Amino acid sequence: MGAFKAAAIQMRSGTSPERNAVDLERLVCEAAGLGATYIQSPEMTGALVRDSQARAASFTSEDKDTIVSTSRKLAKDLGIFLHIGSTAILRADGKLANRALLFGPDGATIATYDKIHMFDVDLDNGESWRESAAYEPGTQAVVTEISGAGIDGARLGFAVCYDLRFPQLFRAEALAGADLLSVPAAFTRQTGEAHWHVLLRARAIENGAYVVAAAQGGLHEDGRETYGHSLIVDPWGRIVAEAAHDEPAVIIAEIDPAQSAAARKKIPNLKNARDFAVNGGQAEALPLRGAAS
Repeated sequence: MGAFKAAAIQMRSGTSPERNAVDLERLVCEAAGLGATYIQSPEMTGALVRDSQARAASFTSEDKDTIVSTSRKLAKDLGIFLHIGSTAILRADGKLANRALLFGPDGATIATYDKIHMFDVDLDNGESWRESAAYEPGTQAVVTEISGAGIDGARLGFAVCYDLRFPQLFRAEALAGADLLSVPAAFTRQTGEAHWHVLLRARAIENGAYVVAAAQGGLHEDGRETYGHSLIVDPWGRIVAEAAHDEPAVIIAEIDPAQSAAARKKIPNLKNARDFAVNGGQAEALPLRGAAS
């Protein structure tokens, strides 16, 4: 497996998918011009819309979605792998999914992933979020191979934003062969300042994998404020690229899957995990797996 260039694009998505598609195209073209063949956008690339009625009016099915059609064409025209970190997609049952999509150099959809963990939290200073009120959580972890356009068989594991706080997801994907983990996000400024860097570096170190995390940044049209600081982290936990601010930007770094194999050889924790049980006073001990349950 050879090295390739990966890019994370940092956005400040507003409430209009059409306007956001224009920004997406500009930043993706910039990244491709710098030689990136895998390009990732942030969570909710299509629109950040807090009002429920406006949200219902903004989002549609995958076959009619502006971001999907724009991304499909961009991937084909530029001959790249384009990973839309997520956008809101109307499902057949009428519910919304917070969905990541990966398009190949031929424009075809390679894989999709619906965010599993919903951001239902009450933060300081009255900041409160109930993602489960708007979105249906996914149930399936996803790992897929990306091969072509100068990429020779890297394996990509999917996650979105709040998933970052659930290390068992990343461990399961690493055990399934992922050497590149993705965490596109719209982290709040409050939580990003506290935890963004350390959690991304931890997921890379724990799994001996690269982590690419494209982020939303700044004060958005719907009133929320996100942290920015898109990162690319290597398998040893070193930050190899960062947008050290919250403005729209492109960051790029070389990804060498051989470095993931080397890190896992030095620290073989994926192989060394053992089954164990936790007995918390229950009549029957709860069986757990050290790697992933």
